[in-house]
Amino acid sequence: MDVNLGLLILRIVVGSLLAGHGAQKLFGWFGGYGLKGVSGWMASMGLRPASAWALLAGLGEFLGGLGLATGFLAPLSAAVVVGVMLVAASTHLSKGVWASQGGYELPITNLVIGAFIGMNGAGAYSLDYLFGISLPDSIYAIAQIVVLLGVIPSLVQMQQGAKAKAQTQKT
Repeated sequence: MDVNLGLLILRIVVGSLLAGHGAQKLFGWFGGYGLKGVSGWMASMGLRPASAWALLAGLGEFLGGLGLATGFLAPLSAAVVVGVMLVAASTHLSKGVWASQGGYELPITNLVIGAFIGMNGAGAYSLDYLFGISLPDSIYAIAQIVVLLGVIPSLVQMQQGAKAKAQTQKT
């Protein structure tokens, strides 16, 4: 099998599922909770302002997923997916690895696929290739740094929220 065809299949499947998951958050499609429900969940984890974090998570999954699926601005789309999946994985850490117990198995899988595409490109069957979009090799690293600068505050806020919740439960 042609490697480019394999990349296309991988990108379409993973990117479409991520975009669908983002649509659940943003629009309530596919049985999702929409922004209001996701905002409440994010608030329960200590993320403030919860509505902004819900919007960012939904947009990151939706647009990053579409970018991966189509191979459009692949390094940037991949960096967004990696950042969103890092936060998603962190919300599941206490449940262990396996998705059957609510663990971080799927976010880590998506993170690794996003990182692979970000580091290696989307292949010949992509919009980047079709339109001759060639970003510098360093763009993935730069985009990843920018995304992580946005992810770090959410991880810190979740940790602070968990500590505050634990303190409240003790009293």
